[in-house]
Amino acid sequence: MWTTRQATRSASVLAAALLTSLSAIPAASGTAAVAGALVRDDQVRLAADGELGAAPVRGIGLTPNGGGECTYPMKKQFAPRPWALQRVALDELWQETQGEGVKVAVIDTGVDDVNPQLATAVEEKSGLDLVTKGKRKDPSADSVGHGTKVAGIIAARPRAGTGFVGLAPEATIIPIRQNDEKATGTTKTMVVAIEHAIAEGARVINISQDTTKPLSHHSDLAMAVKKARQNDIVVVASAGNDGLDNKVKETYPAAYEGVLAVASSDRNNERAPFSQRGDFVGVAAPGVDIVSTVPGNGQCVDNGTSFSAPYVAGVAALLRAKYPDWEEHEVVAWIKQTADRSINGRDNNVGWGVVDPVRALSGRTRPVSAPTPDRAPGQQSAPEPARLTFGETAQERRERLATYALGATAVTVAVIVGTAIILRDRRRRGTEHRA
Repeated sequence: MWTTRQATRSASVLAAALLTSLSAIPAASGTAAVAGALVRDDQVRLAADGELGAAPVRGIGLTPNGGGECTYPMKKQFAPRPWALQRVALDELWQETQGEGVKVAVIDTGVDDVNPQLATAVEEKSGLDLVTKGKRKDPSADSVGHGTKVAGIIAARPRAGTGFVGLAPEATIIPIRQNDEKATGTTKTMVVAIEHAIAEGARVINISQDTTKPLSHHSDLAMAVKKARQNDIVVVASAGNDGLDNKVKETYPAAYEGVLAVASSDRNNERAPFSQRGDFVGVAAPGVDIVSTVPGNGQCVDNGTSFSAPYVAGVAALLRAKYPDWEEHEVVAWIKQTADRSINGRDNNVGWGVVDPVRALSGRTRPVSAPTPDRAPGQQSAPEPARLTFGETAQERRERLATYALGATAVTVAVIVGTAIILRDRRRRGTEHRA
């Protein structure tokens, strides 16, 4: 049963959706609406599909996936299990934990707490609204829908009638409203948001945004990220969606040392065309046709590294719940180490590979090769990839030869014993004959 506050929120969200739908200019062919185009150097943009060319934000009431209207609240629920979850054996993934007790800070456009799949996931009292002016602040207000989708991928609760669920459905979301449809978020408000997440005891921070220009490794944002890591917080960030030109470049905060930068992969575990390439990419995760929650009710589909990052943040939340004594850099190293890779090493497209949630949760010991947090940027050690062998290894060869030697010895002994028995029997028969 809805409260008066929930009904009011839902009505306001619907009104915003209708107004935006009426005022939106049709998107260019094949390209979704831009979810965060900025004009000032200190601004940050949302990493949803279509952030190409820095056009004005339109956000609500558009068709970002090119295949269905994404207005909200949505009556529709996606009944089948979405493809990004079909590849995960959820019963096996959740054998020991579903993320209970782990707080995940979502620094975004706010996280709606009216959607039934998020109502018990969002801890509004721990949230922060850096967008609203005056006293009527509400970190659960999400006029864009971006943050609500991000949070759903992490911690949406199960619901009858839908196959969609978050990867860590017992984790708690700290909603930090730091950006909006007017792209008012800046690096300064991002710093405040990170500091708030630290103060509220977050174990994982998800940042599905990037800046409009490169930042130094000594900027205020860099220092805030460093402080979060010093407080043992896993920082996950989207790699960005400027990859159509196929150029290698860094985006921030994803490119800061120790941040787990996430690219988007498709159904074939290959880089999605829009996903930013770069040597800062740690891993990839599904980012094409991703189903998630929207404000008010229901779900819709969207694309972008914005929705790849929370997929990994959900895995990080599960690891933090299962291994509470693991340090943040060990969690990051293990996610890289257990990723599904098609080459023996990493590349600029998908990093160390596409995250494998079940394999990541199957570990029994601490990671043996964790990155060193205090190394200079660009010198951070990476996990040792599993070696590929196309024949027998040296150990296998030694074992084979030892088996051959043992077998040969056994045959020799058998021949000697058999020969001795034959000679003995012959001598015995000869003696009996003479007698």
